[in-house]
Amino acid sequence: MRAVVLVGGFGTRLRPLTSTTPKQMLPVVGVPMIEHVAVGLAAHGIDDVVLSLGYRPDAFIEAYPDGTCGGVRLHYATEPEPLDTAGAIRFAACHGGIDDTFVVVNGDVLTDLSVTDLIAAHGANGGEGTIALTPVEDPSRYGVVPLEDDDRVSAFVEKPPPGEAPSNWINAGTYVLEPSVLDRIAADRPVSIEREVFPEMVRSGSLFGRQDDAYWADAGTPETYLQVQLDLIDGARPVRWDAVDPTAEIAATASVRHSVIGAGANIADGAVVVDAVILGGARVERGARVEGSIVGPDAVVGDGAAVGDLTVLGAGAAVEPAQVLSGARVPDPALADH
Repeated sequence: MRAVVLVGGFGTRLRPLTSTTPKQMLPVVGVPMIEHVAVGLAAHGIDDVVLSLGYRPDAFIEAYPDGTCGGVRLHYATEPEPLDTAGAIRFAACHGGIDDTFVVVNGDVLTDLSVTDLIAAHGANGGEGTIALTPVEDPSRYGVVPLEDDDRVSAFVEKPPPGEAPSNWINAGTYVLEPSVLDRIAADRPVSIEREVFPEMVRSGSLFGRQDDAYWADAGTPETYLQVQLDLIDGARPVRWDAVDPTAEIAATASVRHSVIGAGANIADGAVVVDAVILGGARVERGARVEGSIVGPDAVVGDGAAVGDLTVLGAGAAVEPAQVLSGARVPDPALADH
């Protein structure tokens, strides 16, 4: 079984962290997000992956020059222009020579759902496609997928208004597809699998779903990018990860609680870090406080500064001594776009 992994997006929700780095190359407890995805696929016997690339393809190619990642072989398919989700799948599958049943996963989803069971369910239902479904409290941000008694998808409701969703089971971003699905995707324009291809398959009765309540997280926002890392150090996944990289330096008088500290990071005397992620090479200077926030690689939080309420500091950003930031983005992505 082969897989297409979608990693071509601009990651705008995670700016400024993604202003220079693709989202799936951001570290999750020291390991690039794409490696977490690859390891998860390898655990279910998938050893060959086509990466559907768009934004900064060089970052992936330079990181994995031997074409292997997390125990799987990589093939690179770089879109000449953004083709949306279905277009990206078609382009990558054709570029990689996929001509049999294959798996598709979104590269910003971290999950323990069983791809093995999803593949088995697909083989049993005889459909063109089978979607993994996961339950969420608020389905309004996602594609909601109600099922018939035989697990056939009865509708595909993309981002319904709050309180109007027909179900709380959403599209989990992992699919098993037959190559015939590629024939449903136009080759000459962007095509959305959620808004065009899946609804068409629903009308033809060829789309099925499988519900799975295993751990699942879309790591594409600052809030969830922070949370997936805390989940790993909390033991919410099968393996509990170490919170502090062995090369990080934490002063004896500093206080670090429930936080991830990356390689080469430095937490100075009297600094306080709580419920936060401090990426590699970053510094939290004397007496500074970081709470519920993300400090990007090589960023600096100056003496006595306070950073909180899901502030995100980009690579190399600097917070001035005694400055107070709440819910900020530094540098401001809105200003960077002008």
